[in-house]
Amino acid sequence: MRFHVVAMLLMASVAVPAAAQRGESTERRIERLEQELRAVQRRVFPGGAQVAPEIEPQQVPGGLAGVPASSAVADLTARVDSLEAQLRELTGQVEQNGNRLRQLEEGLTRFRDSAGGRLDALERGGAPDAVPARPDPSSQRPPPAAAETEEDEPAAPPAATGDAAAEEAYNAGFRLWEAKRYTEAQKSLEATAKRYPRSKWASWASNLAGRAYLDAGKPATAAKAFLANYQGNPKGERAADSLYFLGQALVALDKPADACKAYDELQDVYGATMRDWLKQRLPSARTQAKCR
Repeated sequence: MRFHVVAMLLMASVAVPAAAQRGESTERRIERLEQELRAVQRRVFPGGAQVAPEIEPQQVPGGLAGVPASSAVADLTARVDSLEAQLRELTGQVEQNGNRLRQLEEGLTRFRDSAGGRLDALERGGAPDAVPARPDPSSQRPPPAAAETEEDEPAAPPAATGDAAAEEAYNAGFRLWEAKRYTEAQKSLEATAKRYPRSKWASWASNLAGRAYLDAGKPATAAKAFLANYQGNPKGERAADSLYFLGQALVALDKPADACKAYDELQDVYGATMRDWLKQRLPSARTQAKCR
């Protein structure tokens, strides 16, 4: 809005001298300036609100003797003074609008900071009470032992020495998770993903770290871990799993509509390429979240 006002004022300031060069009368120049002002007012006050009314030319009764010849000049001077006052008021209104805009931006920044703090609190486990209690945890996700077993997760032969080390580190974290030592498993698996970011086992480790958070009753932190694994490495071997378990974490957070979006993404992106373990569980997961 400020850009338009300045532009219109510049147009007005240029228009008046140009008119004078064409030999326009003083009365015509004043009328042109008033028209420019009204145009600016319409841009600043689209709803129809206007600044103080303009001063109309004073009417001198005809036939009166002794009226000085300068009365017309005085009338024009008064009208110019009125226009200048209106322009000052209009400029003040623009500055007030600018101040309101800055206040709105500051309020939005404070809101974002506050929302970020609430998310951090969720990740630290500060809001478990806000998550509705689940009377039957097995209905939310498969038990850990059945969900991820050695038969279900066959280890591919290592392609190189580095991959062999990454696999060994992953298996160490897996054993901690299988023993339900979730805190230790989280640290071990996250360290594995960080140490071997280019290994295929990084995708496995990040996904299982998210599951360790989920099994430990920290669905908000788990959701963040699953989303990061999917977005950071969508071609990873456990990226599709992370989408599935992201939906599980969102259900635990009582956000079934968002869970359905995760399941839709899983179906759209991976479709027939997802492993059988996911294909078998996805329909019941969608039913549980009441997805359409």
